[in-house]
Amino acid sequence: MSDTPEITDSHCHLDFPDFEGQLDTIVANAAAVGVTRMVTICTRLKHEPRVRAIAEAHEAVFYAAGTHPMSAAEEPLATVDELIALARHPKFVGIGETGLDYHYTAESAEIQQTSLRIHIAAARETGLPLIIHARDADDDMARILTEEYRNGEYSCVMHCFSSSAELAKAALDLGFYLSMSGITAFPKSQELRDIFAGAPVERVLVETDAPYLAPPPHRGKRNEPAFAAHTARAGAQVFGLDYPAFAAQTQANFDRLFTRAKLGKAA
Repeated sequence: MSDTPEITDSHCHLDFPDFEGQLDTIVANAAAVGVTRMVTICTRLKHEPRVRAIAEAHEAVFYAAGTHPMSAAEEPLATVDELIALARHPKFVGIGETGLDYHYTAESAEIQQTSLRIHIAAARETGLPLIIHARDADDDMARILTEEYRNGEYSCVMHCFSSSAELAKAALDLGFYLSMSGITAFPKSQELRDIFAGAPVERVLVETDAPYLAPPPHRGKRNEPAFAAHTARAGAQVFGLDYPAFAAQTQANFDRLFTRAKLGKAA
């Protein structure tokens, strides 16, 4: 174990039914391949207590909470104060996921944008990183992120990045991070790999988005945090690094962005 490079799954959903009754095994599977930390994401604030309980029960697990854009029209609008109150928990490390998704839910674009700005304000107030979901909304996403940054700086990761080179540039120009998911390792994702190859390696994270988007050789199966190692190996190839070097770089990147998770691990 001591010779296995450590990485962090920066985005997963351990409260989903896919993992019910299996979390001890899931966390152990991750540790066995060097995935020593994971951030589990709450996508509806009414589920925050159960997500928090998972983080409290497992030393390796941290959590974040927000309203997913696809749920923005179905859930009560979050408030900045509500998010700030949740952020007081010592294992709460990020705001979101939030963002814009016009692929399935374009009809709720206006409420999604309102929700996104609320989450940005909470990230700015707490100093915790914003976690962004973006799909088929590149122009509005780049515009809002940039407008809000001018109103006051905040940090951010573009989770499961699979959008355009233009949105990648807009995010990177603001000092934000891009996160690699299993999509990066799909054979037909060369265009996406090229976008990552053009990004500073100091601004790249890895994630699973488990239980979704399992990378090869597990594509089509339930994803889990352990499989972040496959994505990280694909990432190492993108940047022309050996796996230990890329793993160490992504760990440093995660620690720089998710400062509370770094402190929590050392505590």
